Amino acid sequence: MLIAVAGTGYAYYQHLNGNIDKVDIGDAGSKEAAPKGPINILVIGTDKRTGKGNEGYGDKGSPGHADTNILLHVSADRTNATGLSIPRDLITDIPDCLTKLEDGSTKTIPGTQNVRFNTSLGQSDRDPGCTMRTVTKLTGLKVDHFMMADFNAVKNLTTAVNGVEVCLAKDVDDPDSHLKLSAGTHKVQGEQALAFVRTRHSFGNQGDLDRIKVQQQFLGSLARQLKSEDTLTSPKKLYKVAEAATDALTVDSGIGSITKLMSLAKELRHIDPKNITFATLPVVDNPAEKVHATVVLQPAEAEPLFAMMKDDVSLTEVNSRKKAAESEKKKAEEARLKGTMSEASDIRVEVFNGGAATGMAQAQLTWLQTNQGVTKSSQQGDAPKQKGTTLEYAADQAPQARKLAAIMGLPGSALKPGESIENDQGLPAMKLVLGPDFKGPGISVTAPKQAPKSVARQEADKKVCAS
Repeated sequence: MLIAVAGTGYAYYQHLNGNIDKVDIGDAGSKEAAPKGPINILVIGTDKRTGKGNEGYGDKGSPGHADTNILLHVSADRTNATGLSIPRDLITDIPDCLTKLEDGSTKTIPGTQNVRFNTSLGQSDRDPGCTMRTVTKLTGLKVDHFMMADFNAVKNLTTAVNGVEVCLAKDVDDPDSHLKLSAGTHKVQGEQALAFVRTRHSFGNQGDLDRIKVQQQFLGSLARQLKSEDTLTSPKKLYKVAEAATDALTVDSGIGSITKLMSLAKELRHIDPKNITFATLPVVDNPAEKVHATVVLQPAEAEPLFAMMKDDVSLTEVNSRKKAAESEKKKAEEARLKGTMSEASDIRVEVFNGGAATGMAQAQLTWLQTNQGVTKSSQQGDAPKQKGTTLEYAADQAPQARKLAAIMGLPGSALKPGESIENDQGLPAMKLVLGPDFKGPGISVTAPKQAPKSVARQEADKKVCAS
């Protein structure tokens, strides 16, 4: 009996492994299923019309563009996650993309500028690795893995979980998406679930940005349902979901096996829906168009959001709870920022480039002298590359260090008590080394603690009715 059970289990394991479609994306992602630190997973929904019953949906000849895109950022301590939706009609630059063809050979697909984001997949034989590289170029965040779903995936997965609860604030009858539902709460699965996430003419201004809101509400409801019904801890329910998921999703080779997917799942399963926040990339209508069919990035709001994700700052209140449990080391680092400060004119500092973009040391020096009154400063060229920006200073230079940290927006962890160095006049000076996190003069190195209030967001634990 033991041999029979073990044999059956192994056969089913092999069956699930065989279900998984995977793409070799080369160095675009991570080889580890669950790398240490934050994890970034790109969830892609394509408009590919393959599969039974999908022929009548729009462009049946589509190669499968990146029409729905959510970058899921999972915090290093696995307490929270941020899902950043990227509009398909965003005008952006697609970088060169090294792809692996079916015959095993490789091909570099040239990048293109000022094109729709959704053409980062499917167009010119681009694979999901190209979309991952495009996201990295856009946000500055390294993407570890991707999970891609087509129309059939939506239908099969929602059926496997016995439907997903959705709420509508009004009656809907959309002939394009085939969604027909009355106002109120419904459980949708299969064709009806696909119609709900596809509908664009039923809510808001009938545009793609409003469809993104509906999709976020749908995913939030799915997260609540999986948590409340213990789907991930019930073997019977889990087998049903595993069968559908492995058969429906395409993933990168870094998570292209049951063992690897389970390893990733273990990292994600404890995140409470109340600590999952969906945000939409801040954009505005494309000013180059008379009829606004596309959008462009709004840097003033997008850059703080990117900075928060890079610095692992949550969009939910979980971050304040984490702050209450800060380590003694963290508290000591932040204490370095407290105390008296020198005048800017008394700061003596030498600027080095330790991994920032070329020319940043001189640009920062000019900004410090011209805009901030730090006249007793000079730049000394390159230093060995390091992970982040640092400011080293002697004990009697602490007031100068605190002032310069305030000017530049340096975190306490960037301040390094040590020894001073000599400047060209033989006088003691602090040593400022600009790392890869330095984005330019006047741009704070410290990520903001809150995203701009205008950033569209919704929390996964809150039920919202589509209107």
